[in-house]
Amino acid sequence: MSKVIIVSNRLPVKIVKEKNKLSYQPSEGGLATGLGSIYKEGNNLWIGWPGVELKKESEQHEVREEIRKENMAPVFLTRQEVEVFYEGFSNATLWPLFHYFHQFAIYDQKLFDGYKAVNDKYCEIVVEKAQPGDIIWVHDYQLLLLPQMIRARLPGISIGFFLHIPFPSFEAFRLLPWRREILMGMLGSDLIGFHTYDDMRHFLSSVSRIAGISASKGVITVESRSVEVDSFPMGIDYQKYHDVASSPETIKREIDYRTSLGKHKLILSIDRLDYSKGIPQRLYALDKFFEKYPEFIGIVSQIMIVVPSRDNVGEYKRLKEEIDLLVGRINGKYGTIHWTPIHYFYRSFSLYSLSAFYRMADVALVTPMRDGMNLVCKEFIASKLDQKGVLILSEMAGASKELSDAILINPNDIDQMVNALHEALIMPPEDQIAHIKIMQESLKRYNIHHWVKIFFDRLNDVITRQKFLATKVLDPHMIRVIREKYDKAKKRILFLDYDGTLTGFHDQPQKAKPDKDLVDILDRLSRDKKNTVVIISGRDRRTLEEWVGYLDMDIIAEHGIWIREKNKDWETFTHLKNDWKSDFRPIFENYVDRTPGSFIEEKDYSLVWHYRKVETGLGELRTRELASHLRYMASDKNLSVLEGDMVIEIKNSEVDNGRASERWLQHGQYEFILAIGDDWTDEDTFLAMPDDAITIRVGRSSSQAKYRIDSFNAVRDFFKELL
Repeated sequence: MSKVIIVSNRLPVKIVKEKNKLSYQPSEGGLATGLGSIYKEGNNLWIGWPGVELKKESEQHEVREEIRKENMAPVFLTRQEVEVFYEGFSNATLWPLFHYFHQFAIYDQKLFDGYKAVNDKYCEIVVEKAQPGDIIWVHDYQLLLLPQMIRARLPGISIGFFLHIPFPSFEAFRLLPWRREILMGMLGSDLIGFHTYDDMRHFLSSVSRIAGISASKGVITVESRSVEVDSFPMGIDYQKYHDVASSPETIKREIDYRTSLGKHKLILSIDRLDYSKGIPQRLYALDKFFEKYPEFIGIVSQIMIVVPSRDNVGEYKRLKEEIDLLVGRINGKYGTIHWTPIHYFYRSFSLYSLSAFYRMADVALVTPMRDGMNLVCKEFIASKLDQKGVLILSEMAGASKELSDAILINPNDIDQMVNALHEALIMPPEDQIAHIKIMQESLKRYNIHHWVKIFFDRLNDVITRQKFLATKVLDPHMIRVIREKYDKAKKRILFLDYDGTLTGFHDQPQKAKPDKDLVDILDRLSRDKKNTVVIISGRDRRTLEEWVGYLDMDIIAEHGIWIREKNKDWETFTHLKNDWKSDFRPIFENYVDRTPGSFIEEKDYSLVWHYRKVETGLGELRTRELASHLRYMASDKNLSVLEGDMVIEIKNSEVDNGRASERWLQHGQYEFILAIGDDWTDEDTFLAMPDDAITIRVGRSSSQAKYRIDSFNAVRDFFKELL
């Protein structure tokens, strides 16, 4: 029976070792909550590090047996591996770079080698546990290489990947020396998820410009596989936080805290110690707020919770010292015997205590410099039972895309933050309720369980679609079967793409011109009175007329715009206009001017930009820009933008290869129908074919075709077998 295997850096349980005794503490994190409905079912499994170094085999055995009961399997790491893999490359290289603090990033080959070795260690456990038909869901930046490692060992397995931190822009990501290895590691997946569309867009840009692999509508073709990329904003367990906020324990703590703090208005901030959280900027804003609005002195206090993290590391240690200094300065500057501006806690709190703080706070100040999602702001909203309170949220947090009813600020703009604090503190209760209510409704719907379901449903859809599009290799047995069907048929039709299918020289006209071998094959096929041979090509009709027009066959030119049946003149499939070309030609010319090696091909009803001879990388960059530009310009016109093999073409939407080929199929009942093509534009032809047709894709890409064949040379050999 197939199962789901979740793989993350940490297991949803923390193992603590005290005096040679092991204790097990379940995680209360959002991911553990959301995925609990999956990994605890049936024989599903969660693989990860248990959070402690265990050197003794007896201890490792105990842990394996104990957590196996909870559908978990451990990856044991040494102290040195943790230092290099987790504290090193993950948090000293990837974390700062992905959060746009590249000045803190350490680029050390030894750290990357250790990261790679630990990813391989996780891979060993996955391969040991996985079976054919299983689904593997890998999580986060610590395991970016893992999908491709698994793919190499288990080629047919289904893999999803989700990144829980931001993915940086191309300009930032390109600073990473191992950028291509990281991208290819992620592209081992079938589905890659991010929190926001911006993260997804940055990833696709890096794949195009670094790996040289283009994408269409969020789908990347990697060798013979299609990798889908999308955004899936992560929610929280809304009901859990809503219920905890009304629990007797939470209310008791709120009363205790209120008694200690008095009736002051409260601003709440909760962060892990990290330079990406914008804590110093927040303190500078509070200082300036009291300077600008002195009437709030003695009225408003901030509860500032900073959870300890890596404070033995240089940058974190300096950050902690800066925070301590700023808090002391503000409290010394404004504080009185009866009032403290900032109540600063450098420690973690229980869920009930946090819930009490959420209930008490008049304002939540969540201002990270960059954050993948940030769940604190969502927890604050879910805990507001009376729906009173104001959220000030950084627009750099992924959650800002959902919580637009918060007061959104740029965390680098101190004056804007000061004004936001003032706006929040004087906001009428009815406005607070209106905004909180809208955000609560959103969080209820898009909760953690919804996030898990949406991602998993999408992954299953991808898997189903891949199976549907999977093509069988055209092996000798199948060729014999096709030949027998071919021999028996009295009426046959063959749709043959030209470039890439019958010849392999797209960019060299003198070589793309049919050679003696190809002419002999086409002549023998077309002279057989049982056959109707139709050449389908994106090339212009005049070129095709010169190359194959003298043979006894029909031609579809320029992706279906022009058609010519043998012994007849050329005609257009439908009434077309080309007056739009004057608007688009300057755009193409601009890109030729900017891109040495590119050129424009002008056809009767289309324009084509070729970039095969352009410098590697530059062509892919320009084609992304041009495709986006053309689609924007064509959005209100009846035009289609096609991305082919090193070309971009814009043409009228009324026609394509499929619609043109349907004209021949309507001529009569054929006993043998064959269609062969190598490009995604040939998919229209495959889709137009009846169920009993033989459809063949040249190359290894996923396709609507039933079979695949390796190259144009193999296509020629195939026809020689038929003849």
